[in-house]
Amino acid sequence: MPEPADTRYRTTNWSDYNASLKRRGSLSVWFDPEMSWQAERAVKRGHPETFSDSAIQT
Repeated sequence: MPEPADTRYRTTNWSDYNASLKRRGSLSVWFDPEMSWQAERAVKRGHPETFSDSAIQT
């Protein structure tokens, strides 16, 4: 039994094709506005932390 031929697609509307590629690469990220980004002041001596644990996990 012969294998089916590969399907070839021809792009005729390049502006729509380029727009769809741009949309494919978009990424929306939603942040909680109440999340604290800055770390609390350290009680111990040493280098202070800059960002909170939740900010680092994000």
